[in-house]
Amino acid sequence: MDFFREQDIARRNTRLLTALFLLAVLVLIGLTNLILAIAVGLSQSGEQGLVLSGDLLRFDTPTIFAVSACVATVIGLVVLYNWVRFSQGGRTVVEALGGRPVVSDTRDSYERRAQNIVQEIALAANMPVPPLYVLDDERGINALAAGVSPGDAVVAVTRGAMVQLTRDELQGVIGHEFSHILNGDMRLSIRLAAMLRGITFIGDIGAVMLHSGGRRSRSSSRGKNDAGGLLVVGLGLYLVGLLGGLMAGLIKSAISKQKEYLADASAVQFTRNADGIGDALKVIGGYTPGTLVHTARAEELSHLFFGQVKHRLWMMFATHPKLEQRILRVDPHWDGNFIKRAPDHRALEPKLADEMGLNQARRAITTALPAAMLISLDDAPAARQPDQPEAELPELAGAILEEAREPLGAMSLILGLLWQERSQDKQMAFVAAAEIRGLELLVPAKGRELADIAAELRLPLIELCLPTLKTLSEPQYRTFKGLLLNFMGADGQVDLFEWCLYQLVRHYLDPQFITVRPRAKFGKLAQVSGSLAVALGTLAELGLSDTQTAFQAGAEALDLPLAMPPREQLGVKPFGQAIEQLAACYPLLKVTILKALAKVAEQDGKISARELTLIKAIAAVIDCPIPNTMLQAALHNR
Repeated sequence: MDFFREQDIARRNTRLLTALFLLAVLVLIGLTNLILAIAVGLSQSGEQGLVLSGDLLRFDTPTIFAVSACVATVIGLVVLYNWVRFSQGGRTVVEALGGRPVVSDTRDSYERRAQNIVQEIALAANMPVPPLYVLDDERGINALAAGVSPGDAVVAVTRGAMVQLTRDELQGVIGHEFSHILNGDMRLSIRLAAMLRGITFIGDIGAVMLHSGGRRSRSSSRGKNDAGGLLVVGLGLYLVGLLGGLMAGLIKSAISKQKEYLADASAVQFTRNADGIGDALKVIGGYTPGTLVHTARAEELSHLFFGQVKHRLWMMFATHPKLEQRILRVDPHWDGNFIKRAPDHRALEPKLADEMGLNQARRAITTALPAAMLISLDDAPAARQPDQPEAELPELAGAILEEAREPLGAMSLILGLLWQERSQDKQMAFVAAAEIRGLELLVPAKGRELADIAAELRLPLIELCLPTLKTLSEPQYRTFKGLLLNFMGADGQVDLFEWCLYQLVRHYLDPQFITVRPRAKFGKLAQVSGSLAVALGTLAELGLSDTQTAFQAGAEALDLPLAMPPREQLGVKPFGQAIEQLAACYPLLKVTILKALAKVAEQDGKISARELTLIKAIAAVIDCPIPNTMLQAALHNR
């Protein structure tokens, strides 16, 4: 599966969504004018009765334009309000559904297992670990991913999914949700939710008018005379709202179904286990509550979920394909029998994790780490297998993994990666000035512990810490961000690894605490040729091969006439500015950029751990995380 191409398809589907939405709005405007014309005719006909044709003629053009403008404005404001609200991050959407964030140090064994799975898949996808939420009151087996970009994405699962599914089955479901993040589906889904809320809002106005007209007619005889028109308008708008709801269902169905097939297929890529997602679907078919979700907002956001949240009499309104069709796509030899699994009501209550379970969780994460880390594209498949013995696994387990779940521990790990013995006096002075209790003891200890950590382990460690850092308060984050800048400049210079670390933290945490302005979009590589030259030139300076030869290899991959910038223009600051501009390119261009960077890096025979770490950091900063299998194919496509 080409995730880059799927992102481009998602962008094209946005155009289809916009066209369908505008068509629906035009239909609603026409029907609203018709309803108001009839209401005006009723109010003016008196005892003579209604002559429809004449009354419609008296509903003149200026009035039609005024009504149309009013309806369009109301719909537009509702869409804008919901778009702004949903764009605040995936947590806003999930919390509206009643989701509760799973704390990083949870002792509930089911929550801990789900959290570990999210961490494993995020590491395999080369992206920061998104926060996990749980829908506590939902017995159905379901899940969703929400957010506008990977930086503000969250994953939520129902309590029923946590309890009823085995580890492999839950891994398949969560892998399905990760594919929506990587495919670029989330922005489309949020935009769809905002637009459809605007369509159905007309019905809400009608319901309010019906209620108001009913109360007025009961209050007095004069109220009965005045309420007739109001009731007619209210009933008409309510019926228009119902029609809008039907159109909204058709639009959701048209946009969503094919994406579910793609997400099921990519879940197999993530987990390398077709039985996981296949068995999860079979369990749902044999489980009485199925995928039903009862929270009030579920229907409005049904297209975000793993499975259908409500029963549908007509599949034309379904947001998901039939269960049998999805199973056959991932298991063509399925015998047609579902997996029967009775609800375990006692297990729906929180269950404390025992020490054995915690140790198993640590081993699972530790096993996932080497699968997510490629030393080079040539020897990685043979050198690092996910089933290698525990004794050969890297020393990034146990206490360090536990510390990444605590805010103080996560801060100390990130700062420890920037620790320098020669600048320790300055760095300790910065820590003391920050006045974060306990940090002055942890930072030097972690700095010495992580001093010899392999280059390919640094990026996954940072990604593990990011969800915990999202739990900081805004003042705490600003203090921590200031510490990062001070640590980076303690020795008077900033290297590329320090740039990678800071950019990842800033890119994924700034939107949580600081309003970030939207970026312009570039549809052609020629529009960012200057930034491409800086990026290729900086990477060429890192390698062992001839700098000019390496740069030209990258320029040829881009099919652009680029010139190698002077060395004085290739510092960390211009490199950072260049990557920021490249992040504003359309999704399908980004794979070309990554391939060009790989061409530069491989000119000396292979891509080193340092070069690969830089390329992976760039991929994360430009919002283009992909699974390692896709990374290998994208970069190694010779």
